[in-house]
Amino acid sequence: MDKKKLSERDICTKFITPAIEQSGWDIQRQIREEYTFTDGRVIVRGNLTSRGKRKRADYLLSYKPNLPIAIVEAKDNKHSIGSGLQQAMNYGDILDVPFVYASNGDGFIEHDMLTGKERELRLDEFPSPQDLWERYKYFQGIDDKQEEVITEPFYFAEGDKTPRYYQMVAINRTVEAIAKERDRILLVMATGTGKTYTAFQIIYRLWKSKQKKKVLFLADRNILVDQTMQNDFKPFSGVMTKVENRKMDSSYQVYLALYQQLSGNSETIDIFRQFSPDFFDLIVVDECHRGSAKDNSRWRQILDYFSSATQIGMTATPAETDKVSNTHYFGEPIYTYSLKQGIADGFLAPYKVIRIGIDRDLEGFRPTKGQVDKYGNLIEDREYYLTDYDKNLVLEKRTELVAKKVTEFLKKTDRFSKTIVFCTDIDHAERMRRALVNENADLAAENPKYVMRITGDNQEGKAELDNFIDEDSLYPTIVTTSKLLTTGVDCKTCKLIVLDSHINSMTEFKQIVGRGTRLKPEYGKEYFTVMDFRNVSRLFADPDFDGEPVQIYDPEDGDDIIPPTPLIVETLETMITMIQMMMVRMVKELVG
Repeated sequence: MDKKKLSERDICTKFITPAIEQSGWDIQRQIREEYTFTDGRVIVRGNLTSRGKRKRADYLLSYKPNLPIAIVEAKDNKHSIGSGLQQAMNYGDILDVPFVYASNGDGFIEHDMLTGKERELRLDEFPSPQDLWERYKYFQGIDDKQEEVITEPFYFAEGDKTPRYYQMVAINRTVEAIAKERDRILLVMATGTGKTYTAFQIIYRLWKSKQKKKVLFLADRNILVDQTMQNDFKPFSGVMTKVENRKMDSSYQVYLALYQQLSGNSETIDIFRQFSPDFFDLIVVDECHRGSAKDNSRWRQILDYFSSATQIGMTATPAETDKVSNTHYFGEPIYTYSLKQGIADGFLAPYKVIRIGIDRDLEGFRPTKGQVDKYGNLIEDREYYLTDYDKNLVLEKRTELVAKKVTEFLKKTDRFSKTIVFCTDIDHAERMRRALVNENADLAAENPKYVMRITGDNQEGKAELDNFIDEDSLYPTIVTTSKLLTTGVDCKTCKLIVLDSHINSMTEFKQIVGRGTRLKPEYGKEYFTVMDFRNVSRLFADPDFDGEPVQIYDPEDGDDIIPPTPLIVETLETMITMIQMMMVRMVKELVG
């Protein structure tokens, strides 16, 4: 047999796989061949989308199902033994795998990611699972007790999803750190990448191994707690409770609560004090960039009271200012999965930006002498600029123009695209709702819930939030808000985000952009659009921002509101349309 004439797949089948198996690896449980771990970036060209190349390792070897430990990259025998090593090292870095190998069927080159050392091995010298695990344990200083926690499998039931590669990395790093008695941990994961599911798997493994018996999951929105209980945390049914009515029942093992419910206010007793300070073994803080990042917040009092518990902070946007710091409390992130990486991997939706400059925004406004508003009140004589609008000064014509531009875009794309309009405050959100209703009176007449305001003070609007999120529900289609929808709302179907609020906070900006990043191809959602009326997208220039848009469009007066399609794509779309028409004609002729 001439090895030089064999394909890469033949080399794998005849030489590499047998060598790995002979070293004690179980082909059914420990060896994954052609392991694909990304979905391929969504490439947007005009209105067409395609997928980029997926990342795929030739072999992924796992000591346990949840513990990947080695990668092997294969090449045909025309290549040298080490030709695939740099690719293997790249994949090893991404997958957090400690040992990587390259082979052409003659032997193996090993690169130890822990020590940086390399060596060449014969085919019959490939390490066994136990060999690699013992080397890993020795380097990391893992004892037998810690090993029991680290090797606890993740939760899986027939038909359930399994963790994506980055979720697995986040879970494994966190569980290992806690097994080694680290008590403060920060995980940074972009919006839409499954923080709650990751939290569930971490909690499950620690709870199942009896490392942590009493667990508290803290969130800052009631809907987040309800979504968590109904979805990702459902396997905890029977041992899980939601803290309500200001009562703490000590008979459960997993507790979900709002910060506000536990901390109360200055007139009430903090109900978390009903439990002893050492009651909880583990606390997971969702959206920890909010209250828990502040030293003197009432929310922080909960964490300080249960200071003996291991505490995990989770956020897409860690807060770092002079007064607020996640890393000061939790330490540097144990793992970060960014918006940019999520888009590159094809797990998050890319987006376009349409920046619309309104004349009044650019020029500013100064009232004439003695000018009064529509209620007869004298307008203060000074210069008003973009930061004043809808806060210190209401320009109704401006609100109407924004509503008109939003409606123009929807009419030219899809009038039932789920849309969130972020406004300056609740009053502005109500004015914007009214303006959008008037611009879409035909659909509002068919169903008054076509446009709704969802703000903290409006019970009718909040009651419709589930319907807005539900991909099977048309209504509401357009919602106006101020702050309520900036974090945590899982709206996979949102295709348009409108910014008509002055935003200086990078944290808030990332959270708002994150409302659209969830992919839903079966719903027709493979990218989304941001319409910016306040030049908020200037924050793209900030070095702290990652995951830039695929296109920024600045239409002038008279320009189409829809970003232009590149000529080559227009030609391609025309060709596709012609082919479709020809196929229809041919079918009709055959049937006729």
